[in-house]
Amino acid sequence: MGDNSAMDKAKGKAKEMTGKVTGNDRLKAEGQADQARGKAKEAVENVRDKAEGVRDSLRNDDQ
Repeated sequence: MGDNSAMDKAKGKAKEMTGKVTGNDRLKAEGQADQARGKAKEAVENVRDKAEGVRDSLRNDDQ
């Protein structure tokens, strides 16, 4: 999943830059949206990782 978030952010950055250079506001906005989507995916992944860490530490405490 980390690859997808990084891919969305990179794709979004490229779109945003292309939109800026060409003066295409729609493409620029799409790029910004792609970057936001990538950041959201990354945040979800981080929360999932932390939850798994808490779960694992609770399992280890029970043993």
